[in-house]
Amino acid sequence: MAEDRHTRDDGRPDGRDTRWTGHRAERRDQILTAALAVIGREGATVSVAAIGAEAGVPRSVVYRIFRSREDLDEQIRARITDDLMTALSPALGPKGTIREAIELGAATYVGWVALHPHLHRFLGTGSPAVTGTRTAIALHLALLLDTYAERFLDGRTAPTGFHHNLAFGMVGLVDGVVNQWAAYPESRSSLADLTHFLSDALWGVLASATARLGITLDPDQPIDLT
Repeated sequence: MAEDRHTRDDGRPDGRDTRWTGHRAERRDQILTAALAVIGREGATVSVAAIGAEAGVPRSVVYRIFRSREDLDEQIRARITDDLMTALSPALGPKGTIREAIELGAATYVGWVALHPHLHRFLGTGSPAVTGTRTAIALHLALLLDTYAERFLDGRTAPTGFHHNLAFGMVGLVDGVVNQWAAYPESRSSLADLTHFLSDALWGVLASATARLGITLDPDQPIDLT
C-alpha cells in the first residue's frame, strides 16, 4: 500500500505526515515486540500471520510496515541483538580480577542463551546484524586488551594485529562452543559446566597468547584500566 506524503504550500511536510511517521514507528515497535514474544514461545519458524496475530494486526498490515519477510526477519534479528547487547553491557566494562571478568562475560552470555534458546536459534550465523554485533564485541575486547597490555610492555609494542587476532579468537571460541551447546541438547553439558569450560578456555587462550609478548598474567590480579 502506497504511503501518502502530505506537504504544505512551502514544501515542508504537514502534521499529517508527522502523525503517519509516528504511527508507523509505533506499529513497527509493536510488531517487533510481538515477534520476539511469539518466537521466544513457539520457536524460530513462525509465520508472518502468527506474528501479526500476536501484535493484534492482520498480515497485510505487517507488510505495510516491512518491505518483505526478509526485511522483517532482519529487523527482528536487529532487535534481538539489541536485547542481547543490553544484557551483555555489564560484562563489557570489566571489573574485579581477570578471572572474575572472564567468568562474568561467559556466565552472562551463556545465561542469556539458556533463557532465550529460540531467539538465539533465530539469530543464526549469516545475518548482518549478528556479524556486526560479533565484530563490535571483538573490537571492544581488542581495545581493552590493548589498553591493559600497554602496562606490561615497558614501552614495547605488540605485533601489528595481535590484539585483534586475540579478541576475535576469543569471541569466535565462545560463539562456536555455545552454538554447538545450543544445537545439540541430547549431548549438552550442564549450564555450570559450560560456563566453567568457557572461562577456563578463555583464560588459557589469553594467558598463552600474552606469554608470547613476555607478559605473565595472574588470573587473580585486579583489572584497573583507570
